[in-house]
Amino acid sequence: MRLLIVSNRLPITAVDEEGQLKFKDSVGGLVSGLSAYLDSLKGSGFTQFNYVWIGWPGASAEGEKREALKTRAREFNAYPVFLTEEAMDKFYLGFCNKTIWPLFHYFPTYAVYDWDYWNQYEQVNRTFCDTVLEILKPGDVVWVHDYHLMLLPRMLRARAPDVPIGFFLHIPFPSFEIFRLMPETWRKEILLGLLGADLLGFHTHDYTEYFLRCVLRLLGHEHTMGKMIVDGHIKKAETFPMGIDFERFQKIAHSPEARESKNKLRKTFPDAKIILSVDRLDYSKGVINRLHGYARFLEKNPEWREKVMLSMIVVPSRIGVEHYQETKSQIDGLVGEINGEFGTLTWTPILYQYKFLPITTLVPLYAATDVVLVTPLRDGMNLVAKEYIATRTDQTGVLILSEMAGAVKELGEAIIINPNHAEDIARALKEALEMPRDEQIRRNTIMQTRLKRYDVVSWASEFVQTLIAIHGEQEKFDAKYLGYFAVQKLTEDFHQAQRRLFLLDYDGTLAPFTEQPQTAKPSKDLIRILAAFAADQSNVVVLISGRDKETLSAWFGALGVNLIAEHGAWLSEKDGAWRLFRPLKNDWKTQVLPILDLYADRVPGSFVEEKEFSIAWHYRKADLGLGAARAKELVDDLVHFIANTDVQVLSGNKIVEVRSASVSKGTSIMHWLADPSFDFILAAGNDGSDEDIFKILPPTAYSIKVGMTPSHAKFNLFSPTELIRLLSELTAAVHHPCHFDKSRGA
Repeated sequence: MRLLIVSNRLPITAVDEEGQLKFKDSVGGLVSGLSAYLDSLKGSGFTQFNYVWIGWPGASAEGEKREALKTRAREFNAYPVFLTEEAMDKFYLGFCNKTIWPLFHYFPTYAVYDWDYWNQYEQVNRTFCDTVLEILKPGDVVWVHDYHLMLLPRMLRARAPDVPIGFFLHIPFPSFEIFRLMPETWRKEILLGLLGADLLGFHTHDYTEYFLRCVLRLLGHEHTMGKMIVDGHIKKAETFPMGIDFERFQKIAHSPEARESKNKLRKTFPDAKIILSVDRLDYSKGVINRLHGYARFLEKNPEWREKVMLSMIVVPSRIGVEHYQETKSQIDGLVGEINGEFGTLTWTPILYQYKFLPITTLVPLYAATDVVLVTPLRDGMNLVAKEYIATRTDQTGVLILSEMAGAVKELGEAIIINPNHAEDIARALKEALEMPRDEQIRRNTIMQTRLKRYDVVSWASEFVQTLIAIHGEQEKFDAKYLGYFAVQKLTEDFHQAQRRLFLLDYDGTLAPFTEQPQTAKPSKDLIRILAAFAADQSNVVVLISGRDKETLSAWFGALGVNLIAEHGAWLSEKDGAWRLFRPLKNDWKTQVLPILDLYADRVPGSFVEEKEFSIAWHYRKADLGLGAARAKELVDDLVHFIANTDVQVLSGNKIVEVRSASVSKGTSIMHWLADPSFDFILAAGNDGSDEDIFKILPPTAYSIKVGMTPSHAKFNLFSPTELIRLLSELTAAVHHPCHFDKSRGA
């Protein structure tokens, strides 16, 4: 297996120094985390040549310089994506950081909706797709990272349909109400782009649920425990909280150099408690809020003045984005105000540094600090909190953590605060500074055990293993598709048969679903096909539907086919007369109907369809999220209500139906299946009611599930259109035995 990692930036950055091409390490949690995972592969049977990292090298290049950059990048298992400065400006500083970043971090008023930015975002994703395809080989696994490349999975899927593709989002996925603020085209294209992946990973369960809800509300795809079937492919959305390289931080913290640096820091401030704040310059990090909270703490707790110091490090970031510069100005101003109000000749409340610190400097600072203050207003994960806990080799120290950070799901022993309230931050600071040593050790020991057990290597390994498993599940799924060779065999068996039986469902099988059931009338092609089958004395056609007998008579009564209505309650043979299969009662309807009417009132767009021996609640026109949620409630209510009665509840495609328990499609066809003269049987259906037929068919029968979902049927087809095409080919085969469509896949 070769792993292709695709991210916006390479783990190395190209720098032109006096005409010489040089590389330096890129910084960031993704780079350090994945690098630890890739290093772990070398010690487990993999070699350094079993992965390639694809991304932008940090500089544009043309001609010989481009080729030289490619050659040098190979030394680092890297493959560069070349983009112009203009493209990066509109793509990265534009759509990524002026649209997606503020919106996904719940700052909708900061979001810019510029179509030039969107067009460039699409183009850059296409460029990445082209670059991946330049080196993609059979057997490769592709892992795409983060919000910069949300369109890429679908683009890759279109051109390399069999490759396993994973996607991981390292920032929050927003709720539906926030996500829908984007123009309709953008939000749908982003969801479709993401659904090109086999596996989608998110840091927290909340983000996973928000994504699934957006998919349901905007695209109509329901899920079962995170799994969906989209365009015939299994997709899974799952939670994988990213860890850190725990052992690396522990190792650095134990090193003589780190201990010496830690001791120097403590000697510099021998009598002060140190509070540490480390963040990139970003309005989402809550730096301004923590300054207000610290000021409130000093105001309410004068006894702590001159005994505590806030060491605040702000790392420069995205210099070209206006809101970042505004944030920087506000931070500078607040630091000056707080130092001016509370400071003395011998004490400065805030030690403020605006610069990047390497890990070798940061770890001793973590180790020397009494309290770390992490207060993002919204954060996908926040690795600073985890890094701090990992460096505490003596298990002391206190972590104050925002409830808006993804890391809070794993670090519940920290002091949890609401970063929007200065009073809450002030309260937490007092609690942290006064926390007994034993309590610090108790909390940190628990968190360290958790972080050590599920580190960044475990995170990446679990994701890749799950991706491979999902792709394997897809291969088994694909094996049931009725492809070219299966169609050829089916056609030959059909032509050689002396007597043939067709058992066909209607809605969702021979005709696509519509918002109103009465508008799903049969097409001219379907009428022609059914009439052609019925005209052949060797054929028996049975149309089995949940519809009422009047509708079936009006649509198909003149064709000479057998009709079964209400899932098996009524039968009309070729003579056209309707009869009940067995005596049935419908007195239960008066009790059940009010419940369905209540749900129709509660869900705008839904309605109740009453038949003679069944009642159906349709919610195809309703809001998808509300309809699906209410359908589950309705089924639960009905199951309890009808317990110990001869009534059953069926869940179908945007429908909940109640009918007599003694009625089923399976029992309605038994007398045809008992006829041994049929040497060709074809059954087709699309939902749970048709499984009753698939289960009882003889082994030689052809059973087809329309829709790529698990079934007892031998084969699957994507849509009613494909089934109609197959049936049309069979009618042609009567006169032209060698006719079959070679365009089908194997």
